Amino acid sequence: MPNILVVNGPNLNLLGDREPNVYGAASLSEIVAAMETEAERLGLKMRAYQSNSEGGIIDIIHNERGWADAIIINPAGYTHTSVAIADAIRAVRLPTIEVHLSNIHAREEFRNRSVTASACIGQISGFLSYSYILALRAAKEIIEGRIS
Repeated sequence: MPNILVVNGPNLNLLGDREPNVYGAASLSEIVAAMETEAERLGLKMRAYQSNSEGGIIDIIHNERGWADAIIINPAGYTHTSVAIADAIRAVRLPTIEVHLSNIHAREEFRNRSVTASACIGQISGFLSYSYILALRAAKEIIEGRIS
């Protein structure tokens, strides 16, 4: 059974309360529960983490590299600034999908650029919590060799 590491960045622990008009009404725990249901349906194992610190995110990626077959990451605010997270993704050489709840390309100009996306196979954004479900489906296709 393939293993999917899910990493969520800063402030995502406040989902549901934080700007629901931008990020949707679902809490992070609700999103993770929906992902777990979908992962089981797809025949995937999943571990989900959240950290508000850049170093914490990097530690999760490093620590889970021996377990994971693919990564789904929402670097949140670090998307636009973190060369270190991009380097961690490259270092572990695992196929990675970047996820965003909002369409970062339709928001403020500084959010239009992703530093971390260059280390990822692709990016899914703008579908609120469903972005994560789409990422799980893509991860399965990647692991099974249908997307490279």
